[in-house]
Parts: sequence; C-alpha cells; structure tokens
Amino acid sequence: MNARTDHELLLQTAHAPAHLSNSQLDALEEETIFILREVAASFERPTLLFSGGKDSLVLLKCAEKAFGAGRLPYPLLMIDTGHNFPEVTAFRDHRARELGAELIVRSVEDSMARGTVRLAHPGESRNVHQSVTLLEAIEEFRFDALIGGARRDEEKARAKERIFSHRDAFGQWQPKDQRPELWTLFNTRLAPGEHFRVFPISNWTELDVWQYIEREHVALPSIYYTHKREVVERRGLLVPVTELTPPRDGEKVEVRDVRFRTVGDITCTCPVESLAADAADVVVETLAAEVSERGATRMDDKTSEASMEKRKKDGYF
Repeated sequence: MNARTDHELLLQTAHAPAHLSNSQLDALEEETIFILREVAASFERPTLLFSGGKDSLVLLKCAEKAFGAGRLPYPLLMIDTGHNFPEVTAFRDHRARELGAELIVRSVEDSMARGTVRLAHPGESRNVHQSVTLLEAIEEFRFDALIGGARRDEEKARAKERIFSHRDAFGQWQPKDQRPELWTLFNTRLAPGEHFRVFPISNWTELDVWQYIEREHVALPSIYYTHKREVVERRGLLVPVTELTPPRDGEKVEVRDVRFRTVGDITCTCPVESLAADAADVVVETLAAEVSERGATRMDDKTSEASMEKRKKDGYF
C-alpha cells in the first residue's frame, strides 16, 4: 500500500463513522460537564488550571457549556515559568478576556525572588519548580480543588490518577491512598490543609481531544499547527532553537515544517515534524501516531522511567 493510499485510509477512518465519533464525544463531554459542576457544588474555593494549551482550552469550552459564557464559578490559575511560548501566553490572556473570566497568574520567578526556588544552574529548566509556586498559590488563595487537563493516556503515572485525586496537607500525591470511584460517586471529604486535583478529561485520549476541537471549532494558539521553525535533532527529538535552547557544538540547525502536540516550558517542549494545517489534518496524524504526545515531545519525561511520578508526589500537576 503506497503512502497516498495510507493517507486516504486514515482520512476515511477519521471521518466515516461520524455518528459513532459524535456519540463518544457527546458522552465524554457530558461526563466532563458533570464533573465541572460537581466541583462547583462540592468545594468552597476551586480554580481551573489554565495554560492556554489545547487540553485546558477544551476544558474551558466544556466549562462554558456547563455554566455559560461570563459565568464561570471559579477563577483561572496559571503557573508561569517565565519560559513559556509567547504565542500561548498571549492566547491565554485573549481567551480569559473573551470569556470575562478572572485570571490569576503566579510566577516561578517570584518564587525565585523569595528564595523558595533555587536553580542548580541558570540554564536549568524551571518546569519542575512549578510545583513550589503552585503550592504557594494554593496556600495564598486557600484553594481546595484545582481542576486540570491531565489525561490518563498521556503517561504511566497519570494513568494511575483518579478523577478526584486527593492531595495531603503537603500537596503530595500518594498512589496507594487514592479513593475508589465507583458509579461516578466521588468522595470529596477533606481534612484541614488538604485539597483535590480534579481531572475532568481523564478518560479522553489525544484523538478525542482533537476530534472535539475539530467538531466544536475550538480556537488554539497558532503553534499547534504547521509552521516553519529552526530546530536541531537531539536525543531523538526536534529541539526548537531559541535563546533558551541554543544549538550545541556540532549540532546542525535546520528549518523544518513542525507543529507542537503539547506545549509547556520552552526548555523541555519539542515540536514534531508535520504539515497539519488544521484540526482535521491533526486528527489524521494522531490516528497514525505510534508514540504518546509526551513521549514524542517532552525532554523532562526522558530523564528516568519514574520522572512524572516523582514530580507528582512532590506536588506537580
């Protein structure tokens, strides 16, 4: 089978069973809306973690359907490393203004100024240090539930998560202490100082997210679609060439057509080669993908098999 035929088959698979796809998306959307409303009803000071990335934008779209535009019952919270892609932070601000939502931004740089975050060296990624700034924001605003866009298909540690993920008084996640969730009954009891991380799109896959983006015409930052960018190949990844991630001696800088499957700190997020210009094109590419989005794009998850689990135990998202 030639490449052209392969592409046509994937395109047919992506769009032929529309009624089945829509039925699945409707069920996922209904579950997400139920959870978002459950959080609003069960907690006093919840917040929605909002980075301007595709998963948080899908969450925001569901929240808009759950409560209505301009009527979100909780603020949006962004933990900013100071090394985020400008296209994403600009879109974050635009979307918050468009919805009339309160946006709270807390910065890792502020934690560094307070001395609660200390880098091992100036070039160290700040991504892992978001945990400290997040816990400081939880204490500052006394948040008791934080809604996030993590999905179980992203990474092994995230596959262990409950939808309502209990965190102790130190903000830590203990896999063995998670509560059962049967028949969509959630135990939301908290002791003083404890909180929940809530993941309403836990059961979605990357393909579900992109099919929903296509169906609902969810606007995204431009870097999610094909664009030309200078990159170098490093450890099997395409590393973007920026002031924060300059090429190393001996590396060849190339201009390639790329897009980002996920976005995060510039120092640890890589694009993939792609000509996908819209959500429909990305759906086709996602059907053919053999590596998870974090596995294909995140340098910080490649340091060890337990990288994500360790960070989550330390209070990470």
